[in-house]
This record gives sequence, structure tokens and C-alpha cells, in this order.
Amino acid sequence: MNRATKLRMLLLSLVLTGAMASVAHADKCVPDPNAICPFIVSPVTCSNGVTYTNQCFADAACATGCHA
Repeated sequence: MNRATKLRMLLLSLVLTGAMASVAHADKCVPDPNAICPFIVSPVTCSNGVTYTNQCFADAACATGCHA
């Protein structure tokens, strides 16, 4: 196996691993208390009744049904 083939296989495995992680994440969201979000004030209120500073903070809290 030459170097180019090994590199392609490595890249493919990384892409497939990322795809599998995305599918697993879609099933169950885990809140991220250490999310790095910009402090841009653009409030969103979500279906849980909480208003977040912006969509990034709502996403980090796994909130759904958000609207401005």
C-alpha cells in the first residue's frame, strides 16, 4: 500500500468517524456548560420557557423550539 492510499484511507476513516459521531449526537444532546459562545445579545426563547442570550447558548443547553 503506497502513501497516497494510506492517506486516503485515513481521511475516509476520519470522515466516517465524524459522521457516526454526528448521528450519535443527533439522538441525545448532552448540555455543554463550557461552550464557547460569542457574547452577542440576540435573545431566543425556547420551548422549555427559558430565554437564552443567543442561539449558541441555547444550543449548548440542548434547548429546542427556539425563536427570537
